[in-house]
Amino acid sequence: MELEPRPSGSELRRCHGNTSASLASLLLAWRNCGKARKMAASVLEVVLSSDAGGSLWNCNVWEPRSGTSLTSYRGGNTSARGLCTLAGEYLLGAQLGKNYISVWELQRKDQLQQKIICPGLVTCLAASPNGLHVAAGIGESIYLWEVSTGNLLLTLNRHYQDLTCICFTDDSSHLISGGKDNLVLVWSLCSVLQVNFAHVPEPRYVWSRHTLPVTDIHRGVGGPLSRVATASLDQTVKLWELCCGELLLSVLFDVGIISVTLDPCEYCLFCGGNDGSIFQVNLFTEPDLREKNFQIDKDGSQIFKGHRNQVTCLSISMDGTLLISGSHDETVRLWDIQSKQCLRTINHKGPVTNAFLMVASANMFNPDSRPSLSLPKFSRYLHSSEITENEEGGAITLSLQHNKKESQESYLKKAEELYSVMCTAADKHLLGDGENTKMRVAELEDEVKTLKKINRDLYDFSVQVLTKQT
Repeated sequence: MELEPRPSGSELRRCHGNTSASLASLLLAWRNCGKARKMAASVLEVVLSSDAGGSLWNCNVWEPRSGTSLTSYRGGNTSARGLCTLAGEYLLGAQLGKNYISVWELQRKDQLQQKIICPGLVTCLAASPNGLHVAAGIGESIYLWEVSTGNLLLTLNRHYQDLTCICFTDDSSHLISGGKDNLVLVWSLCSVLQVNFAHVPEPRYVWSRHTLPVTDIHRGVGGPLSRVATASLDQTVKLWELCCGELLLSVLFDVGIISVTLDPCEYCLFCGGNDGSIFQVNLFTEPDLREKNFQIDKDGSQIFKGHRNQVTCLSISMDGTLLISGSHDETVRLWDIQSKQCLRTINHKGPVTNAFLMVASANMFNPDSRPSLSLPKFSRYLHSSEITENEEGGAITLSLQHNKKESQESYLKKAEELYSVMCTAADKHLLGDGENTKMRVAELEDEVKTLKKINRDLYDFSVQVLTKQT
């Protein structure tokens, strides 16, 4: 929330009726202004940054206005587009040149991280805002895991070359990927998660207007109604409408663009070039054009100058006043957007690979807190193949497809079969079948409880949907 500047006495008098305003009303206005400032101060935004050097730490957390180092996470080097937070409780980092993802609990900085072993090198990484899924670009494929179980739900193979960037929409309904094949693909999670192994999942949109590799993707707010900005080495930044898949704007620059972001109100585009420049494109200053060339004001006020090498990452504060940029010149810079002045420079020991602003979670600086959900071991293989190879997988697959006429056993039917097996196992145990049978009976009892709970939840959900429609 952007706060208005402190009101002057004349402004307060004008708002409350000049000289007729009472002293009580003036005091009330000033008190409300003070409350708003305290509210804003209670929201702590921090900068997370990583570099390719990794000599001191893997990732560091900074206070943006003072440049104070708040905490750090050690172990390895995180690759570009490979750092993200999961559910405000974990920090994930795809390791540079390694085939695993490091995991830290946010509040335990000295803890040796958990490792998620992957089938190959991870080129980009993203966690859904709702904390349910983790997506990684590995070669030409997208790997999607379910956080609660660690199951590898599916792999999406639609790109023709390695992926470079990936992100979720703010409502976690869509996944957007870009690659060296010049393509940007939009995936609807509701569609791709439908269990139908006979058909290959297809993206909702295929955006093929770039002519060189896609370097960055930024999605705005609004879920399926949001706008998406894509940057490319073809010296263009394109703005898309997610609801219909149409191209809204294409801006041509004189240099290749490495990073892109939008301000919270989506009035301006900020684009990082491979020459170290940061360009600000105002979206509402000219007539509605689909294509335009970037033109610099006479005083050069639309360019942030200070970096000496390509700008790899950009991020803007919640109030839209501060811009964070990371570069291969081994610095992270804090900019005042209105004046285009560099307020602070944070030096690193190598080319900066990730730098972004985020709201510090409640447990980030509390060493006594623990995550509400412990991460399971993430699978390297598709969950369906695991069930075939291991009959004790104990997994439950929900089918979300409509108009599917083939017969399937209901959960109640499965529960009855499991109960029958359980009774048989119990009879064997009474006849002296040993400890193994007792453990198996306990497992089957837990599975029956799980199936009954799922059936009850599905019934309640169906009743809610039907009652709403009527």
